[in-house]
Amino acid sequence: MDKTKKILRFRTILVYLLYLYALCSCSEQREKAIKDIEAVTILVQPFKDMNSGDVEFLVKEIKKMYPKVKILDPIDLPKNCYYKPRNRYRADSIISFLSKNTNHNFVTIGLTSKDISAAKGNIKDFGIMGLGFRPGTACVASSFRLNKKNRNEQFFKVAIHKLGHTQGLQHCPEKKCFMRNAEGKNPTDEEKEFCKKCKQILMNKNWKFS
Repeated sequence: MDKTKKILRFRTILVYLLYLYALCSCSEQREKAIKDIEAVTILVQPFKDMNSGDVEFLVKEIKKMYPKVKILDPIDLPKNCYYKPRNRYRADSIISFLSKNTNHNFVTIGLTSKDISAAKGNIKDFGIMGLGFRPGTACVASSFRLNKKNRNEQFFKVAIHKLGHTQGLQHCPEKKCFMRNAEGKNPTDEEKEFCKKCKQILMNKNWKFS
């Protein structure tokens, strides 16, 4: 092989190696960009009626699955969310309020001890434990309808369920899964964890499970 052919061969190999490097680099950057987009920060927005100890317990439990959590200063429940005929606060209005103050790559969960409600079928004002849209940037959980004996544990399960909806999870048929459909009741004592299917979806969004 003469000198000219050796130079041409070397250039060909060099160009090929540079192409592979660029391809791998772009792939890594793309994967990093996807992870950065999905790695949202959960903002916990307690309303002023909430006990600070209850909020701290809930945040501690959430962080076991998703570490990027920040507690905001307590605020008043919006007056326009109050439904005077039933002495309740409209959950959909609370979510709308929270969404307007939630920036890109953030999800806000409002926490309250007040009674909240939403329309359900033909019932215009149905009392609920929480509400979250799938997917969404905000949700709300209330401790009003929970058992006093293990209220904090139940409250965490309601909150993690609503956060699951914001991450795209739908109701799950598994009875022990956090994402089961409450069907107008309080089945939180039967819930143990996210099922394998729901857990995998969350893991793809940077949630951590032991």
